Formats: sequence, structure tokens, C-alpha cells
Amino acid sequence: MGKDLALTRNVGVMAHIDAGKTTVSERMLFLSGKTHKIGETHEGSATMDYLTAERERGITITSAATTFNWKCGAKTYQFNLIDTPGHVDFAVEVERCLRVLDGAVAVFCAVGGVQPQSESVWRQSERYGVPKVAFVNKMDRDGANFFAVLDQMRKRLGVNPCPIQIPIGHEASFTGVVDLVTLKAYEWRMKDENAKYPEMLETSIPADLQETVDEYRNHLLESVALLDDAFMDKYLSDPASITEDELRAMIRKGTLSRTIVPVMCGSAKRDIGVERLMDSVALYLPSPIDKEVVEAMNAENPEEKEIRKVSPDAPFSGLVFKIVQSDFGSLVFVRVYSGALKSGDVVYNMRSRSKVRISRLSQLNAGKQIAIEVCETGDICALQGVKDLKTGDTLCDEKHPLLLAAINFPEPVIKVAVEAQKQSDVATLEKGLMSLAEEDPSFHFYTDEESGQTIIAGMGELHLEVRMGELKEKEKIEVNMGEPQVSYREAITAPVDHRSVFKKQTGGRGKFADIVFQMLPADEGVEGLQFVDEVKGGNIPKEFIPSVQKGFEIAMKNGPLAGYEMTSLKVILKDGSFHPVDSDQLSFELCAKQAYREACVKASPVLMEPMMRLNITSPADYIGDVIGDINKRRGQIRNSTEEMNSHEIECLVPLSNMFGYVTALRTLTQGRAYSVMEFDHYEALPENLAKEVIEKKNSAKNAKK
Repeated sequence: MGKDLALTRNVGVMAHIDAGKTTVSERMLFLSGKTHKIGETHEGSATMDYLTAERERGITITSAATTFNWKCGAKTYQFNLIDTPGHVDFAVEVERCLRVLDGAVAVFCAVGGVQPQSESVWRQSERYGVPKVAFVNKMDRDGANFFAVLDQMRKRLGVNPCPIQIPIGHEASFTGVVDLVTLKAYEWRMKDENAKYPEMLETSIPADLQETVDEYRNHLLESVALLDDAFMDKYLSDPASITEDELRAMIRKGTLSRTIVPVMCGSAKRDIGVERLMDSVALYLPSPIDKEVVEAMNAENPEEKEIRKVSPDAPFSGLVFKIVQSDFGSLVFVRVYSGALKSGDVVYNMRSRSKVRISRLSQLNAGKQIAIEVCETGDICALQGVKDLKTGDTLCDEKHPLLLAAINFPEPVIKVAVEAQKQSDVATLEKGLMSLAEEDPSFHFYTDEESGQTIIAGMGELHLEVRMGELKEKEKIEVNMGEPQVSYREAITAPVDHRSVFKKQTGGRGKFADIVFQMLPADEGVEGLQFVDEVKGGNIPKEFIPSVQKGFEIAMKNGPLAGYEMTSLKVILKDGSFHPVDSDQLSFELCAKQAYREACVKASPVLMEPMMRLNITSPADYIGDVIGDINKRRGQIRNSTEEMNSHEIECLVPLSNMFGYVTALRTLTQGRAYSVMEFDHYEALPENLAKEVIEKKNSAKNAKK
């Protein structure tokens, strides 16, 4: 327990796909001495991309975590580093990691700048209030422009980017940086012809950069001076008297309050600038105790807040944020917020209200585990040999219960039918699918009652393709996948008042229930059933009310038009009656199911389709063809901007018309354009198209009969 929590950094690396996140992480591992050879994504040897699919595709799919030490000045810091995916299909990985991180490094490509997925992950991090430092990577690439990226950060992210470095040279001539805090220049050069990696050398500030250095140093001082009156007085009276330590303290204050974003630059692939980035993580990003308390919810009443001190002396509390199936069984990733977790401890799972014995603890090192005896406040570890834990579970001391804020996961928008090629592999397929669903909360599977097929559902074509590739490799079975299908939803658009009476008389005791209610669309932002009980005078006994609610909740799984799920609905139960002998809980549940079917038909039901936000970056030569193609797919152009020789288009498109789009876009633009697509919202399907979908679904039902 002697560890100084102020020297711990739980930090993630986040960015648009292919901005160089994993390369930055690999350089950090190498420079810290954690690895002795730099892994490369293009060679498939990256430590942090340890899955077969990641090494084959050269992208990050699952967030990898590792722990290492870094010496900055006279202090040694412990970094718990997580490299997150950039591809939008795996955004759930980013979401759950940002939930448990204290700070993040946002990596931007010096050529691409603030790209669509950069904006998405930035929004995710803002939702959790995560302070960030930025690193403009690939400064040695043709077209690199550090100052253009700063401008894009201002315009697109709405932040105040404060460079704490200015690049020396650009594109092929990029060799180092001028540090605006120390006012010293650093260049990276090969010591001799046999050297593998460049060395960082202190040099003099180039004369042609002095004016730019002065301009951005003043911008930095002005930005942080707004945070502190005493510092402002010193800045106005004698800026030369400001010491390096004073300026660093103010940059840290501005970073933690998220009023500024310190920006650095470099080329991770050429080993330029990563040491200074690691120093900035140590100096400016928060430790676990920068937030003195963790805000949680009362265990018995989630409406009430519960405050727990972030301290080794406080009762234990931790959050399960990820589950991975390995050769050694389930690995459960936990962030400890207070107290300590020791091997042999018995902790309490607030979801299942059950005790969990901790048998083995591991420190994280990408795909490998290193056994440890204790995980302290602020640390991240993996549990081995535990069962019945799910992502988002709160673990705590049974005598001091609390609920940590859960992690929200999006609903799947695409589904595919799958089957084992051999009858003997059916059970293995089901076991593998259960394992995937445990690991990935955005991956679902179920058996279609009408067709009897096994359906998998997820966030996109790549998401499902990769997950099924993992299953085939792990379980050593062959699986057939059908054509992708859209996950439609159903909704009502008009309010309706209705009375439903359920009567059934058999030889013995009968069934009776009578309910009067109003059904209408749910309030904005409400998911699931919004149930309001307004029954007065005991016309329906209190013990039967939950059965009415349960009946509606179950019935919502089948919409009135084509049997698709209705994800939101409001029901106001106003009145009803009961029979003293024939009424029971089951009667009222069955009555609610019957009432749902009767009322929905009168409430103007519609079919809802998933609309995707599509961002396309294309050379100007092809923009006409790209827009024409989007129009054919019922797309709506929202915004179009021109950046140097390329166009960026933002549009809304229906998912049903976007299968195979990546290939089509490559064909249209000779492989020079790329796109990012993510779910935006559900929207009513045009009537003529809805009719086609309903007829197709109903004919499939009839064929089954």
C-alpha cells in the first residue's frame, strides 16, 4: 500500500482508424523498456494488436492494456495504457475503456487532420469528462500540416488547442520540435550509420521559427493566464519571470478542467517526439486521486447519490469494464476506484446480489498475464477463475455497498443468419456465440422463432465478420453466414384510448381481467416501456399492476406490422376491474398482451429503419459520382467541405441500401476515397418500402407454416 497514487496514470490512446494509435503505443512500450523490439502494425508484429484478425488486417479490434513505468524528471510514473480501436464498428470498445480511464492521448494524422472517427471518439470522451492531450502524428508525410490540424481542432471539436511544441521542418524535412515550455529545441538524429533508432538531442531554435515560437508561446500563456488571477498578474507585469514549473502547473490545471488541450507533434514511425509525449502524459494528465471522490449511486435507491473517497483506506469498490475469453478461461478486467482488491478476497456483485471469491489477480500486458497479489486504488487488473460477471457490474465491499455508473452500449443495427456446416458442431457454435456475447456487449445472438435460424446481430458488416472469424479460429469449426439483414423496429405514431377484457372459462376456475388505458409514443429519449399507473380506488388490486406492466413489456418484442420489436412505448393504466375468484396475476398479464395487439393496430403503427451517419473523404475529381451514388441510395447530404485537394461529405443514409458500400466506393474512386459509417437514429420507412418489407416478412412466416 506504499504506492504513491499521484504517480499513476490510467490513459488511453484514441483516434480515427489509421492515424497511428497502435504505432504510438508500441513506441511507448519500447522507450519504457517494456519491450526490446518495436512491433509494427504493417508487419503484423504489434504487441498491442495481439489477435490474429488484428495482425492480418493491420487494425485494432479489441482494446489492449499493458502496464509499464516511465521516468519523468526525478519521478517514476506507472502507466496503465489502453490502445483502443479506431474503426467505428468497434466503438463499444472505446466506450467501455473511456468509462474507466482518467485521461487520454488523442492522436491525429498530420495529413488527414480531424477525421470523422476522431470527432466520434472525442465526443465519447467528452461524455465521460476525460481530459486529453493531443499528438499530431505522421509529421514526416507528404501534405503534413500541423497548423491546419490546430485549426480543424478549433472548428470541428470546439476546443482551445494550445501547442506546447512547434515542429522543426515539415514533410520529409521534419526533424524535431521546439518546446514552448522550456524554450528549447530538440531534434532526433541517428548517432551513426549502424544506429537503429534516432537519439533526441538538444539544439538551438532555428532563426526562421523564432517569430512562430513567440506567437504560440504568447497564445499558451494567455490561455492559461485566464485560469488564475495571480498568474495573470505575473503574465501582464513580467512574462519573462514565469518559471517552467509555474507554467507546467497552469497547463496541468487547464488540461484537467478541459479548458485547453495541450498539443504535441512527431512521427511515431520514425521515433520522433514520443518521449516528449510520454513526459506530457506524466506532467499534465490526471492521476486517480485528482478526483478526490468517486460519485456513485445508493445501492437501495439509485436515485440517490453515494460518495466514496478515492483512497486505499476506503472500502473496496471496482467496475467490471471488459471480459475476454482466453486459453485460461475468462479474464475479467476491473478498475479499482477505492480500497484494494487482494487475491483470496470475497467481494459483492451488486447486479446479481451475490458473493464473488477472487482467486487469481493478473497485471495486464496485452495478450499475456502476470500474476499479482493485490490491485490497489486507481489500478486496472484482470481477474481469473471467476464466473457470472458481466460488463458494467459493480464489485464492492458487502458491508459498504454502492452502485457505480454503468456503461451504455448501443443496440445492434445489422443481423446475419449463421449455421454450423456440420451437425456435430451445432453445440460448439452455440457455446462459441455465448462466449462472444459475454465478451462483447454489442454482439447479440438469438434463435428466430419463425425460421428456427440462429441470428447474430452487431454494429456493422466488419464487426460480425471479425467476430465470426474469431469464433472459427477459437472453436475450429466451419460456419455458413447468410446475407446481412437490417434490424428494423416498429413504433406507434398516434395516441389511442382502449379497453380490453380478457375472459376464459374452463371446467374449473376461470380467468378474468379488465384494463382501461391510453397507449401513446414514449416521451423523447425514453427507451423501453414507459408505464404509468393512474388506477384509483383499488379497481385493480395493487398486486396485479406489475403483471399488466410485464404483459406489455413481453408483447413489445413483437410489433403489429411484421413482428419486429417495438423499442419504446408509453402506457397509462387508467382504470379496470377484477373478479374476486377468477382474477389472478396471469389473467392480467395475458390481458395486457391481448390489449397491446388490439390497441397497436389503431395507433397508426409504422416501420422504423436504422439511419446511418456516413462521412466520405474523396478526391475532388470523383465528388460528382460519389454524390450521385449517395442520392441513388436514398441518402441525404448534410454537409460538404473542401480541404485542399479533397472533399468531405457528411450524409444520412438508410442502412438497407449500404451493404457492400466500401467496395462500391473504391470502384467509383479507383480506391482513393474512404468512408466511416455509424448508427445515428431510427426513422420511419417510406410507406411503399415498408409495404415491401412487411409482405416479405409475412410471406416468410406463411412459408414456414
